[in-house]
Amino acid sequence: MNNDRKHSDTNEIEREYSKFTTIEHRKKYAQFFTPFSLADLMAKWLIGNKDLKTVLDPAFGLGVFSRALLNHNHNLKIIGFEIDENIYEKAKIIFKNNKNISINLSDFMHNDWDNKYDGIICNPPYFNFRDYDSKNILEEIGKRISFKLNGLTNLYTLFLLKSIYQLNENGRAAFIIPSEFLNSDFGKLIKSYLIKSKTLRHIAVINFKENVFNDALTTSAIILCANDNKSGKVQFSNVSSKNDFSKIERVIESYPDYLSNERTFEFNNLNPELKWRAYYQEQNAVKYKNLVPFGNYGKVLRGIATGSNEFFTFNLSKANKFGIANKYLLPCICKSIDSKNSFFTNDDFEKLQANDKTVYLLNAVNPDKLVKRYIASGEEQEIDKKYLTEKRNPWYSIENRPPSPIWVSVFNRTGLRFVRNEANISNLTTFHCIYLNMFSAPKTDLFFAYLLTDVSKQIFNDNRREYGKGLQKFEPNDINNSKMLNLELLPSDSESEILEYFSLYRNSVIEKKPDESFVNKINDIFIKFYT
Repeated sequence: MNNDRKHSDTNEIEREYSKFTTIEHRKKYAQFFTPFSLADLMAKWLIGNKDLKTVLDPAFGLGVFSRALLNHNHNLKIIGFEIDENIYEKAKIIFKNNKNISINLSDFMHNDWDNKYDGIICNPPYFNFRDYDSKNILEEIGKRISFKLNGLTNLYTLFLLKSIYQLNENGRAAFIIPSEFLNSDFGKLIKSYLIKSKTLRHIAVINFKENVFNDALTTSAIILCANDNKSGKVQFSNVSSKNDFSKIERVIESYPDYLSNERTFEFNNLNPELKWRAYYQEQNAVKYKNLVPFGNYGKVLRGIATGSNEFFTFNLSKANKFGIANKYLLPCICKSIDSKNSFFTNDDFEKLQANDKTVYLLNAVNPDKLVKRYIASGEEQEIDKKYLTEKRNPWYSIENRPPSPIWVSVFNRTGLRFVRNEANISNLTTFHCIYLNMFSAPKTDLFFAYLLTDVSKQIFNDNRREYGKGLQKFEPNDINNSKMLNLELLPSDSESEILEYFSLYRNSVIEKKPDESFVNKINDIFIKFYT
């Protein structure tokens, strides 16, 4: 390494780079730098392999992992891959005096399949599956590991799978990646392979109130793997602060023994179909009895996705400007901020309309001359060639999504928010739609009263997805696959009491003086009967 070693155990190199590199460039290459303390912890997992001689870093960056490793063993031979020429040139300067480090300006996912390594350490780029051409990679990985993946697989998990394939016997891998795959649909296949390969040893989930990467809105997990036969178990840990890294260090030092059997599971007891939060966090649903699938009552679908909200949505001013007749405008809630309360009424819609808010969606069925002119202007802007619109016929048609009686928020920081759609209007993807089945629809008020309670939100939270700084997200299937209380078991007198409090709460909201005490009383009834 460069003779000046003063930055060999800090992130000063990364901080200096960030000062003189635009955030746009760093986002383009998904450059979120690993804190040195974390890089050192991951390096110690690799160093624990007494046969460690060759190390691969598939996303080299400025070499924070190499600096950490060389502090422990300066004789290691390290191979790196990097696709950003800018950072590649800077990394070459940093390590110009170390002949054991070789950095390749090429894409790891398309290269180096036939080499094996004693250690692999990585903070892979975090790209959405739509932002990266992964078709050929998926085919190559599927062929190599004899495991079929789908096109929704995120790139960072492909880095992990390829790395496991390239581990030497007794080799070890340490990854820091977003933890969302543990609790998402696309992660099921990844978890299946981790179980099948029997290389997974430890998952440490970083506390969601603290971002490991200051400028990346993701939660993180440390994934430790070993291609040995020393353990048939996987242990899960929670790390609430950087001070807790010492817990993981003790786990690393004790391997293959476990300091305790807490949150430790045999491979055959891990279920890839489950959200793996159940293995590292206490589940709220266990507090309650008589739970049933949410699907017993209804189904959640996402709101209408236009492909270009700027083109498809209207306020009255825009409609007048382009001469769009009212019959081509579908009343629609377009922004969550326009529905702040638990009930959205006709009066609420009329006020938004009067304030010239964006509350309409273009519904160009049998378009007249002026609508056709507006559609033509969209084609001039190539709106018809966008990701969603190019798949529709005609491209300007909207999804068939009837108004739902209840909306549910997509993102939140304080728990799910449900809205009773009394105005019976449509909604964009700012909300999901809840449709009740024919048996539940007659009891919509009782169902909605339940949704308002902390009891319901606690149970739903077992299926949440988490991002940085406390941000939570629910996809439709996160709710569809959740549990809820069996409302059919409520005594009739309790049901009547709930509906009475519900009516009082609704009135207080309509009068702009929401009284949450009524919801609390409903909550208490459910607690009394179901715990």
